[in-house]
Amino acid sequence: MATQLSFDLPSKTALGRGDFFVSPANALAVAMISATSWPGNKLVLSGPAGAGKTHLAHVWAAETGGRIVQAAALRFDDVPELAQSPVAVEDVPLISADPEQQKTLFHLHNLVLAEGRALLMTGRAAPKQWHLPLADLQSRVEGAHHVALDAPDDALLGAVLAKLFTDRQLNPGPDVIAYLVKHMDRSFEAASNIVTELDHVALSEKRDITRSLAVRLLNAEPEQSDACD
Repeated sequence: MATQLSFDLPSKTALGRGDFFVSPANALAVAMISATSWPGNKLVLSGPAGAGKTHLAHVWAAETGGRIVQAAALRFDDVPELAQSPVAVEDVPLISADPEQQKTLFHLHNLVLAEGRALLMTGRAAPKQWHLPLADLQSRVEGAHHVALDAPDDALLGAVLAKLFTDRQLNPGPDVIAYLVKHMDRSFEAASNIVTELDHVALSEKRDITRSLAVRLLNAEPEQSDACD
């Protein structure tokens, strides 16, 4: 039987290539991240929250010697140094209301490419929906090759759940993931939320993470005795 630890442990996200499950929903994005070059030396990676954008950015950075920076954390004075290596800029749409950050990213974009380096940019929506008021930046974003992480299929959703449990050092009952895949909302964000909730409830109640607990939290059907788990 799976054992639930009686004290709270921090979640540690595994971000290596071997930790990323490839399925038809993300195979094209994985292939593009693994490519030796991109058209124009730049790529936009989009997908919903929790889809694996950050994970793939870390895989790419590890394989290319690249740097990763949040768009909202960009500093103009850091641009010359950043441009000396491949750069991944995450969550670009979040700076759509910040003119200075957009100018900084525009400068970084131009300098990285001028130095012959690669630039990876991420956001939840497709580039045309980033609506960056700095027209020169928006046009350059839209000019990048774009690849999207699609909504998860069953295999990918199950793998994401398994990884989320592993990141929290949890070992759910063998039928828990199968039940969740069948009954939960089909999104990466929902997967993250349900794993977090299962962890907290199991910890507070000092019990294992079982199918009956998953049933209770999803409100799909009345909880049965743990003897049936």
